[in-house]
Amino acid sequence: MTGFRRWALGQKIKPTIEASIFMPTDADSPKPTAQSPESEARSSGAFPSRLPPNPCSLNSTPCARAAFIGYDGSVAPRLIRKAVFPAAGLGTRVLPATKVLPKEMLPLVDKPIIQYGVEEAVRSGIRDVILVTSRGKEIIEEHFDEHAELEALLEARGKSEELAAVRSASNLVNLSSVRQGQPLGLGHAILVTADLVGAEPFAVILPDDVIDAEPAGLRQMIDVFDEAGGPVVAVERVPRDAVGRYGIIDADEIRPRVYKIRDLVEKPRPDEAPSNLAIIGRYVLTPDIFPELEATGFDAGGEIQLTDGLKRLLAKRPLYACEIDGVRHDTGNRIGFICASIYFALKRPDLADAVRDYLRSLDLEKALSE
Repeated sequence: MTGFRRWALGQKIKPTIEASIFMPTDADSPKPTAQSPESEARSSGAFPSRLPPNPCSLNSTPCARAAFIGYDGSVAPRLIRKAVFPAAGLGTRVLPATKVLPKEMLPLVDKPIIQYGVEEAVRSGIRDVILVTSRGKEIIEEHFDEHAELEALLEARGKSEELAAVRSASNLVNLSSVRQGQPLGLGHAILVTADLVGAEPFAVILPDDVIDAEPAGLRQMIDVFDEAGGPVVAVERVPRDAVGRYGIIDADEIRPRVYKIRDLVEKPRPDEAPSNLAIIGRYVLTPDIFPELEATGFDAGGEIQLTDGLKRLLAKRPLYACEIDGVRHDTGNRIGFICASIYFALKRPDLADAVRDYLRSLDLEKALSE
């Protein structure tokens, strides 16, 4: 724990892991049984003996079974098991509501914002969540913990629906956390998780971005990662006059909604932006991002930027982008939070009719004309 706590104080330390992609040798690869189809395919020359039978289709180099190696020589599988949730920000865009209450705990209907992201991770096959928090954010961890007294009270009063909702939050994931002592940028927030992530690929979910999608937005990205064998960022098309608020990618489309990145540009002017494909709050990263973030160092504003680390990584390996098929709300600002509240209320069968009746009761024509 001391490693990332020292990083939280802004002191430079060596990351605990350094990773590289490599193709497994015969010794690394699982040995099929003599009668298995895989064994027969290898012996017949259907695919090389040192590669798995499902080579990557987006990259000329077979990589679907690439593994990651740490300082100690241990090898980790490519399975995405962990999701990092940076939640150390001060929530200044929605003050004064966040003066005491973390913005991640503001309710969308009857669930806190961060729970939507955690449920997305679960729907994507992830059960290990790493929270990056700061002083005063212990309430986030408590929300996902058991509340024996409340559960006993609800059970005694026969409130089964409420009891199920409370228990579902505490049974969603395995939760761990690390402190980011100072707000030193998204790259720094990810860097402090190096010890907890270890030498394996992982997801990053920014709780502000609440995405309603089927399959889950992160699941769509993991599918691209499985196919391409490299880091994936989520993107969406934004109006040209809004590109200056985002990181923008310059990329070649491989197939619908999937891109191979050529460059990343942070908050370009509209007339200089290479596209209108904006990076949003979802990433699937490989552990070789950690040494790149350390090498990036602090920028002029005293922060470590994830985009700068990704640019360094891009010089060494391919990066990909996935245009998620779904609806995103930025709940970190007032308008996005209001729109998300209405959107999710209308998706609730027990609330939708009442919400529609209320909206119909408003003089919307007058409101829209003012």
